[in-house]
Amino acid sequence: MNPSVDDVRSFWQSNPLWSGESRHAPGSAEFFAEHRQVYIDDCFAGAMDERIFPQGRSRERVLDLGCGPGFWTVELGQRGCTELWACDLTDKAIELATRRCELYACQAQFKVGNAEALPFDDGWFSHVNCLGVIHHTPDTPATVREIARVLRQGGTASVSVYYRNVLLRGWPLFSFAGRWLRKLGVGLKGRGREAMVDNADVDEIVRLYDGADNPIGKSYTRQQFVALLETHFHVREVYFHFFPARALGVRIPRALHRLLDSLLPFMIYASLEKKDAAREA
Repeated sequence: MNPSVDDVRSFWQSNPLWSGESRHAPGSAEFFAEHRQVYIDDCFAGAMDERIFPQGRSRERVLDLGCGPGFWTVELGQRGCTELWACDLTDKAIELATRRCELYACQAQFKVGNAEALPFDDGWFSHVNCLGVIHHTPDTPATVREIARVLRQGGTASVSVYYRNVLLRGWPLFSFAGRWLRKLGVGLKGRGREAMVDNADVDEIVRLYDGADNPIGKSYTRQQFVALLETHFHVREVYFHFFPARALGVRIPRALHRLLDSLLPFMIYASLEKKDAAREA
């Protein structure tokens, strides 16, 4: 039986992002500060990629979709977004995002909502930020369609998913090394992920990344990702990041991390512009 939206909601309500891995209590200032530092260090090898953020008129009314504990909400707010909304499937995420915005003096409006059926009017937003979210939804194409629906004509979006990189595509040939990698201390701590690499099933490894009980985790090749998006969007740019260096168990030099971030990324990003349906018809 395939996981449902209710299954996804239940998991993330009990396992909000960064909980179970942090040394600090969820919702504390230390929790948010640690999350930001690790996020930038690990996901971007130490330097935020500004291509993610909207520019010009796209900053007028912005939705952070799948906001989790509010990392992107605050980052967007600090970059001049005029009217900022944050939406997530779970009450817990909205609670954490609200607290984070209070701590960082970020003005935003919050709403609980399902990304497959968003509680917003057609054409309401100038930009949608949706990073690391749609690969957790049962009906990912429906979520892409909803992102397009709530955007005005010419509106923009930043979307990312797990990237099925060369290592994942070739994992069936190298999976025998998983148990040795685990013995060497490679793997993520907390959320039941310690044995993640000791697995021959690539789809299972991707699912386990967010926790042993995570119901859905998908990865995409570049071709699959672009095909998913281009029905509703002009794909203006595709780029890559994220080598999870913290999983190595040892600290590596920044220069090496940046090289691995470019050569062996696990996240694929797209900068999008909504198509004009009338013009495309």
